[in-house]
Amino acid sequence: MLLYAGRRLTYGLLVLALVATLVFLIIRLIPGDAVRLQMADAPGVTQAQIDQRTAELGLDEPILSQFGHFVGGLAQGDLGTSFDDERPVTTKILERLPATLELGLLAILFGVLLGVPFGMLSAIRHHSVVDNVMRFLAVIGMSVPNFWLALLLITFLALWFGWSPPLVYASPAENLGQNLVHMLLPAIALGAATMASIARMLRSSLLEVLGSNFVRTIRSRGASERVVVLKHAGRSSMIPVFTVLGLQVGHILGGTVILERIFAIPGMGSLIFEAVGQRDYPVILGCVIFYGAIFILVNVVVDLLYAVIDPRIRYKGASA
Repeated sequence: MLLYAGRRLTYGLLVLALVATLVFLIIRLIPGDAVRLQMADAPGVTQAQIDQRTAELGLDEPILSQFGHFVGGLAQGDLGTSFDDERPVTTKILERLPATLELGLLAILFGVLLGVPFGMLSAIRHHSVVDNVMRFLAVIGMSVPNFWLALLLITFLALWFGWSPPLVYASPAENLGQNLVHMLLPAIALGAATMASIARMLRSSLLEVLGSNFVRTIRSRGASERVVVLKHAGRSSMIPVFTVLGLQVGHILGGTVILERIFAIPGMGSLIFEAVGQRDYPVILGCVIFYGAIFILVNVVVDLLYAVIDPRIRYKGASA
């Protein structure tokens, strides 16, 4: 098991290194000069001042030399310094990370709490009116962009109930009630696709398991339908759901970039949005690495949880 986890982490780190390299090269192809954008608001800026600032940031060096400095700093755990305020990138990320993690966890919680019962109900009553309604809602949830759904929720609540989410963000430590109210709509908009994906996958998986031989054997022994579904078939059908959940983490992390701007949440998504506009290369790279690390770690944990759900996987892993 440990060998398998180590191998997956190694593959993940290689993918992360490749992604960081591509992002490093791509962001330098984006039109616009980072130094000129940074000094655009300063009156009377001369070309000599621009050249001096460019040299201070190391942007006058060849790209390969800049990449070497980036890799050297990364090997020491240093993500660099922000072009904007000259603060360490790690510090800026750690300040914004809690809000993004909270939003992501709430979105996953919403998706699981609704997706699992919807999927099980749809499988138990397949080809019924309930099943058709659930499948229709799942298709809608997977098709509607999260930012459009967020705007739709804001508009609907404002027109019909005269209510809109708070405009000022408060952390859970400052005001838990205001924080949860602020996070409610973005969590629903962000978790809708996760809920739909889980419901669809669980329905298909559960239907397949319910038609298997071992379930027929359990039923022939007099087990109730509730025991069959919840204890036996439900557990076996959860493995594909965990796979979907691991993949949905990437969707959720990507969705925070726009939703945090819509709902004025000071998270990493807003930080990336601001950094792209300012061509703040170190911050962009640092956020990409953090997002990639979270995605890889979650998927490794999901793979290891397979052994907890299905003992056969644990036995094969132990014997390998």
